Amino acid sequence: MAIIASAFIALAAVLHVYIFLMESAWWTRPKTWRRFGLASQTEAETTRVLAYNQGFYNLFLAVGAVLGLFLYFGGPEQAGAALILFSSASMFVAAIVLTTSGPGRVRSALTQGTLPLIGFILFLSA
Repeated sequence: MAIIASAFIALAAVLHVYIFLMESAWWTRPKTWRRFGLASQTEAETTRVLAYNQGFYNLFLAVGAVLGLFLYFGGPEQAGAALILFSSASMFVAAIVLTTSGPGRVRSALTQGTLPLIGFILFLSA
């Protein structure tokens, strides 16, 4: 069960690294800012600093999850499990918060929160 849970946690980490890239490296690309519901390049430039900061939050959650996986399988196992559970719970709660940030965010929240929720539940039962 821990292997399957780890796969979901690893996928959640990869997703959050991708979100980091979109928010912190690619924010002013039209394809990216349109994906986040912005209306213009000017709006993307105006919000770039906020997105840059938010992207790093996503990166830190991904790093926490990956570090937790390394610790879980390489020791100390309890520290790894704690880090995995904390990181995945934070990812999921961030997805819930996303739904409160405005209309039309449910799909993004489901994308962001489903993998870590499944991983969290599977890890608890492992």
